[in-house]
Parts: sequence; structure tokens; C-alpha cells
Amino acid sequence: MPIFELDPVDEISVAAVGQPGQRQFFLLAKGRGRTLTLSCEKVQIQALIVRLHQMMEAQGIEVPERAPRKAALSPGEPEWQVGEMGLGYHEERRMFVLVASQSAAGEDRPAEDSPSVRFWLSHQQMVAFSKQAETVLTSGRPLCPRCGLPIDPAGHPCPVSNGARPIF
Repeated sequence: MPIFELDPVDEISVAAVGQPGQRQFFLLAKGRGRTLTLSCEKVQIQALIVRLHQMMEAQGIEVPERAPRKAALSPGEPEWQVGEMGLGYHEERRMFVLVASQSAAGEDRPAEDSPSVRFWLSHQQMVAFSKQAETVLTSGRPLCPRCGLPIDPAGHPCPVSNGARPIF
């Protein structure tokens, strides 16, 4: 399996293209003279941010409340669709490592044929990435205060209003 290393990453960010509700999400990184664009799902970014916050808390890293910077990178043609992401922490180097692979566990495609990339990030880079990604994720459709589901521009059939509730 080809493994690319961006060690260290100069910049990393998340971008969304399209109208809220129809957006495509991208993981963007620049390092070692290369800019990389990977296509991913919103839920993958959401899960990554949740796990990142857990890991930062475990390492005693505080997340300041200041506003995130705008992403300087813009998405190009994606190299591949991310199937699986992982996040780790290297104690000796005091760096986070984010791994993004094209195939996910359990797929028919052999893992050795699928490319992966490792992004090595400092504490400050991860804090900035976390804030920037949260801003992108929350800039979509507003959530209904009654049921928590996204409100479309055309309207919202709130299940709380008619007595039906979504099954989770």
C-alpha cells in the first residue's frame, strides 16, 4: 500500500463546496512542497473532531476560545475518497498523527492496493484545525430547536410538530 507522509504539515484545513444540504467536504493539507486534497464525508470530519477533543483533553491541551482563521487552502481535484481515518499521538515527538486511507476495513478491495497518507501535526496546528473544522461544519443548515434536525431552505417537516419522532 502506498503511504504518503506529510511530516511536518505546514497547513491543514477542511473545506466545504456547494449549498448547505448538498455540500461536498474536503480535507486539505500542505507540506513538504505538496498540496493534497482528499474528498471525505461530513460525518468523518465530525467524528475526527470529537476524537481530537478527547485526545487533546487527555494530553492536557487547552482549546482557546478565539476565532479560527479562514482556510488559506482551496480544494483542488481530490486524490481519492477517504474510506477510513485514524488519529494517534506520538509521545516522544509530542505530535499528533492523522492517518487517512482510501479503503475502509471490511471492504472487498485489498488494503495493500489502497493509498494512505499520514499527516504529522503539532499541538498548535491541531487546535487551529479543530476550530477551523468546527466553523466549516456549523456553517451549514441551521438546526431545528425542537427536534434537532437540519432545516432546509424550502421548509422543515418537524417530527415533533406532528407527534412522530425519528427512530435513532
